[in-house]
Order: sequence, then C-alpha cells, then structure tokens
Amino acid sequence: MRILITGGAGFIGSNLILHWFKHHPDDIILNLDNLTYAANIDFLNPVTSNPNYRFIQADIVDRNHLKDVLREFIPQGVIHLAAESHVDNSIKGPEIFVLTNVLGTFNLLEECRQLWNKDKLTFKENRFLHISTDEVFGSLESGSFSEQTPYRPNSPYSATKAGSDHIVRAYHYTYGMNAIITNCSNNFGPNQNNEKLIPTVIRSAISRDKIPVYGNGQNIRDWLFVEDHCNALDMVFHKGKSGETYNIGGRNQWKNIDLVNKICDLLSDILQYNVKEQISNVTDRLGHDLRYAVDSTKIERELKWRPAKDFDTNLKTTIDWYLKKREHSPLTQQII
Repeated sequence: MRILITGGAGFIGSNLILHWFKHHPDDIILNLDNLTYAANIDFLNPVTSNPNYRFIQADIVDRNHLKDVLREFIPQGVIHLAAESHVDNSIKGPEIFVLTNVLGTFNLLEECRQLWNKDKLTFKENRFLHISTDEVFGSLESGSFSEQTPYRPNSPYSATKAGSDHIVRAYHYTYGMNAIITNCSNNFGPNQNNEKLIPTVIRSAISRDKIPVYGNGQNIRDWLFVEDHCNALDMVFHKGKSGETYNIGGRNQWKNIDLVNKICDLLSDILQYNVKEQISNVTDRLGHDLRYAVDSTKIERELKWRPAKDFDTNLKTTIDWYLKKREHSPLTQQII
C-alpha cells in the first residue's frame, strides 16, 4: 500500500514508521511533517535509505501545498498523527492548536475526499485513520473512559482534538469516507520530546536540576508504551471497522508523584545518589484534569490487542534509551 503518515517525525509517528517497515516492508510510506520543535527526524535514520520511504516537509495548514503532495503521492491510506500536543503550550498560545489540529485536519480530510472521490469504485477502499487522545473526555472521578463517554474537553489542546474528532466522524457519516478514530492514553517510550513528564524527570535527574511536579502530584494518568500503541494502530488500520472509534490504553494508572518516585528510585540506583531530593512541587497547571483512565475492552475483544510487555520492563527500556542518548551507560551499568 501507499500510506501517508502525517507527523511521522514526532514521537508516536517516528516509532510507527519504524514499526511499519518492520512488519510491512513492501508498503510505501510518505512521511509528511512540518519539523516543529517536537520533531526528531534523526530517529528515522534506520529507514532513510529504504527506497520505500519518502519524506517531505509540509504544514497541513497550508492546503495548497498539501493538495500538491497528495495528488503526486496518491495515498491509499492516511494515518493522521500531525498535531500540536502539549497542554501547557495550548494554555499559553491556543491559536496554533486551533489551526493545526482543527483546520489542518479538515484540510487533510477534504483533500483526501476530493482525491479519492475521483474513483467511485475504490473510494471506500481507501482508509483514513485519525489518532486522538483520551483528554477529549475530560476528567474522571471514577470508572474509565469508554467509546460512549461524552466529550468534555477542558484545555485548548483537548478541545481542538475533540473538534478534529468530530470533523473526522462527520466525514464518515456525511460522505461515506472510510475513517476510524482512536483515542489513546498517555504514551511513553524512546524519542519522546523533553517537555513530557517522563523525559523531564530523567533529564532533570541526570542534570541535577529540580524535578518539577505539578501541585501535590495526585493527578492520575494511564500510561501506554509507544510500541504497544503502534501495534494497536497497525491492527486498527488493517482490521478496524469503518466509522468506529477504538480506545487504546495500558490499564496502567499511576499518580504523578508515585510515577516520579518510581523513576527516581531506578535512577538513584544508576546515578548513585538520592534523586528524590530533586523533586520540587510547582504551581499547578490551569484547569488540570485530575484523572484519566481508558477502557480498552473494545479493541481487546474485537481486534485481540494486548500490551506486549509489563510496565516495569517498558519503563526501564525508556530510561535506558534516554541515558544512552545523553552518553550514559545502559540501565544495568554505572555511568561512564
């Protein structure tokens, strides 16, 4: 297949491209990414010489450029990951989130619809997979988010992702586009941008800087290893039902402070000093949702997806990657 992956130089996108070539080596992938601060194109060095891999720098907000790219590549499938994703940044400057996440998604949908609609026989064979977040559902006091949970976004980021979800759903029901939505919990793993929680803890620890924890650290998140997420997206793209939504979570809830302490314990063994002394409570985020939890029953039941490894193993793998990146030894050894 000819597959367009937007945001392919980002955290999830870059891991997905590596996963895709490992499991579907004959597919042709075009990675479309605007290379913002959160991108890391070097992570894709293992595939840059692959004749089935192509890259183009483009902004999905630029509809004319996007149209040209699509009509030259003519994808049979689109996996849409391109987005502004950091909640703090959306609070400080929401406009770019509206432009990229809402308008950009519309541009991509409409240009795909016009391109694919030229052949009525194959229109519904082309697939559009839209990757979203559990944050569109708001905050939980009890239970878990299901695919039937009403949307109640509380930040500019989650509101724009909710808007993009609704546009995708409308294109399925109005135009018959073969579109699917996934809503995932917090991802972690190699190549995540430094602004996210787990990389922030690791980076701050080895730099002997303060490790910031919002408020009292009682906010709860469900954590999903990025490789497990990529495997789920692969299954949904190939086996998911058009028009459906699938929640993808790790069934792995942690209070922020407990997760920070766990990472600090692992790092203290490696760095040979008490990293916990660097933990510092900072002013809480505006409108900070207390708890997210994702019910993955649907994808587990219908597509037989399960996380491949336990959380401890995946967390150690993640820490090891960041230590190596910063010229440290593997997790099981001392610092060089």
